[in-house]
Amino acid sequence: MKIKNGLIIIRGGGDLASGVAVRLFRAGFKVIILEIMHPLAIRLPVSFASAVFKGNCVIEDIEGVLVETYDSADQVINNRKIAVLIDPMARAIEYYNPTVLVDAIMAKRNLGTSKEQAALVIALGPGFQAGLDVHAVIETKRGHYLGRVIYQGNALPDTGVPGDIEGESEKRLLRAPEKGKIILEHQIGDLVHTDDVIATVNGVPLKAQLSGVIRGLIYPDTQVSKGMKVGDIDHRGVREYCFTVSDKALSVGGGVLEAVCSYLCKSGKGSGKKKKDDFNI
Repeated sequence: MKIKNGLIIIRGGGDLASGVAVRLFRAGFKVIILEIMHPLAIRLPVSFASAVFKGNCVIEDIEGVLVETYDSADQVINNRKIAVLIDPMARAIEYYNPTVLVDAIMAKRNLGTSKEQAALVIALGPGFQAGLDVHAVIETKRGHYLGRVIYQGNALPDTGVPGDIEGESEKRLLRAPEKGKIILEHQIGDLVHTDDVIATVNGVPLKAQLSGVIRGLIYPDTQVSKGMKVGDIDHRGVREYCFTVSDKALSVGGGVLEAVCSYLCKSGKGSGKKKKDDFNI
């Protein structure tokens, strides 16, 4: 079976969503990403959300292009690129009636996605119950279960503690010290040291808690809330990691690809939406 025109819609364009998009695109599917007006992604060099700010972006030789209309989106995906559409209400889902929908918003809760929206609806991480809200959930927590496909139940709960990378967890994160507009003093890829000022918010400095390479920073001049995650530092110090899709994103993307391929193998011939009761894995 072929997915209708080979199209998959992904809600969200952050780094995990983009890892999913990369995996699916390389497997031959056409991809449209739905984003909000001002994305809050921090790993912008590997997030198709950055096309919202720049008009286009390239992640590992795959181009994402910001589009304003469905006709433009069709032209982009038919030219072997990824289309990025500002569509916070996800109206494109009803327009395209895709066979596969991926919720990659990473809100840690369900913002309205349901398995009635497509024949195969996949969600990333906690906040969804596979078999009830969606057809499949992909584990996003670092560790033994990362990237696994869950068909019944939930992903591991959000603990609020970032995943451990070679002995570092919370100190990796950069959080806004105050509410207001963030002014960046560094950029992604910069080597910094403990107590270096990375940014300021209303004159209050945001300092690095460890030495390493800045792997993520929110878009300049974004309005932030106190305690909000606005960046991260990779203490391993390998600058190349800042500009390539992460192991975590690729693992999660592999889980999505597995779920899609499993569905295609088991659904037989046909296209378009199936009835709710027709979906069995």
